[in-house]
Amino acid sequence: MIIKENIKPTDMLSYPTRIALIAALGGFLFGFETAVISGAEKTIEQLWQLSSFWQGFTVASSLIGTVLGSVVAGIPAQKFGRKKTLMAIAILYLISAMGCTVSTIWILFVTFRFIGGIAVGASSVVGPMYISEISPAKQRGRLAGSFQLNVVAGIFIALLTNFLFKDIGENSWRWMLGVMVMPAGIFAILLRTIPESPRWLVLNNRDDEAEAVFARTGEHDAIKLIREEHELSKHGTKENLFNGKYRKPILFAVLLAMFNQLSGINAIFYYAPRIFELAGFDKSSAYLQPVYLGAANLVFTLLAMSVIDRFGRKKLLLIGSVGMILFLALTGNAINTTLAGNSFLVIYLIGFIAFFAFSQGAVVWVFISEIFPNSVRSQGGSLGSFTHWIMAATISWIFPSIAQVVSIKNIHTGVVYAFYGFAVMMLVHLIFVWKFLPETKGKSLEDIQKFLGIG
Repeated sequence: MIIKENIKPTDMLSYPTRIALIAALGGFLFGFETAVISGAEKTIEQLWQLSSFWQGFTVASSLIGTVLGSVVAGIPAQKFGRKKTLMAIAILYLISAMGCTVSTIWILFVTFRFIGGIAVGASSVVGPMYISEISPAKQRGRLAGSFQLNVVAGIFIALLTNFLFKDIGENSWRWMLGVMVMPAGIFAILLRTIPESPRWLVLNNRDDEAEAVFARTGEHDAIKLIREEHELSKHGTKENLFNGKYRKPILFAVLLAMFNQLSGINAIFYYAPRIFELAGFDKSSAYLQPVYLGAANLVFTLLAMSVIDRFGRKKLLLIGSVGMILFLALTGNAINTTLAGNSFLVIYLIGFIAFFAFSQGAVVWVFISEIFPNSVRSQGGSLGSFTHWIMAATISWIFPSIAQVVSIKNIHTGVVYAFYGFAVMMLVHLIFVWKFLPETKGKSLEDIQKFLGIG
């Protein structure tokens, strides 16, 4: 027998917000882990005397881990639950931070970076999945977007601590990487206070527990949903994502994840100090300018979160595409013709970051977590994340080699062509969103499935 709690409407709003924000701390660690290497990568290159190929591999080692993490995360999330999987992710973050801090051998450093990458890849699947499953439809865009907000907050803090620690000695890079121990520990502690996903509970025949959580999150159709899901689960059939039924959501998830990285966002954040040094900035300025990029990323993600449920996912993507095309092209032109420390380069990159954060940055994880039904959501989230991280690893690995390409006229030829290439990819992205991508704002997860013809 379930005892109904006397819950005020304001409590219903605050409860899903609180548990969503706790789960979204995995996004903070995600952002920190991926961006912090930008402050250490040149020192690591000199410390272990790495070629551009192996330097790219060292930076990309974390991203290679994300590929594995994104592939395997759906399995424990489906079998053991979202909450337990998030706890395991927090432990991996702790191991990675401590290991990278004390490593004196290159292969050990790469190994601990790889472990951190597994945590990042798993976070990118399980975090948005959990948040979307505990969020009421009217709040889901904003709450699922809190994961991305935490990602950009983590990026900003990583870039800021890189700047603050850059002059504290030859081991400054260890401090940059080791500070992640603190938020990882806090994440692990707070996770103990959140409930399991009610939709996962339903699929595992734990209806009473699910109903109690639904009552607190304010899902008014919880009873009906529980019964429908319970009947489906009784059949005992486990759906395969690639059975032909889910062609549309698979296509949308894969392409959106690909375009997210073909914008060049990770290459810019991972190699920001190097890019600014190539453009003529001194060391201090080369570490300071990325902080401005991180701040713009944070501010415009906040702006996107405030309007995503009103404007919708598709409109944000269209606006962002136009802005990114413009500022990527301007950045390439600025590097092509730059004088030492050209301030326009900073302005153009801030413009690109602002439009990215307002669109793709805010939308990608929200959209992917919405378009797959409960029975294959973990598989669909893993697919989208896998695609995202394969692209991120590839671009981050080859970017140092591309940056070394020169011509008779310009020593920055490789970087220039890279930015022009990113601009072209965003033009293709604009056409894809405009012509094919559906809108999901204001729809329940179940209504979205019906809209896509897979209900």
